[in-house]
Amino acid sequence: MKNGEVVAICVSSKRGVRKRNVPCATLVEGLGIEGDAHAGNWHRQVSLLAVESVEKIRRQDVEIEPGSFAENITTRGLDLMVLAVGQRLFIGQIELEITQIGKQCHSRCAIYDQLGDCVMPREGVFARVNKGGAIKTGDRIDVAPVVPGRKREKIGMDN
Repeated sequence: MKNGEVVAICVSSKRGVRKRNVPCATLVEGLGIEGDAHAGNWHRQVSLLAVESVEKIRRQDVEIEPGSFAENITTRGLDLMVLAVGQRLFIGQIELEITQIGKQCHSRCAIYDQLGDCVMPREGVFARVNKGGAIKTGDRIDVAPVVPGRKREKIGMDN
């Protein structure tokens, strides 16, 4: 699989809202991005969305930028839609483990209300931080090979 790049790092103090871009951040093992509302002891510590997904919506004359869909890490050149649950991503010393593909939105959040659509449920992926460290825009994302027997599956869709 092709490697990717970190285009943006995004954080917010509240869930369900657009996140603001920061040039760098610290990912904490077993928690997520330090200071982000989604950090915690659960399976969706970090969310990732491809800038290519953001650009699809932008072509509909909607003013958006990385973080508009509340993703933590916006990637470039990495096909998130082919990752499998359990697959690992490495950003320098940081190790992320994919825990969920997409998600179910039970109600329309502020993002949907503002933009008329939200691609995170369809094209976002979620991960747990297995090993923390510093991250900055421009960092390379390396993808570990799929563990034999793993397949792309959606899990936790009711969470």
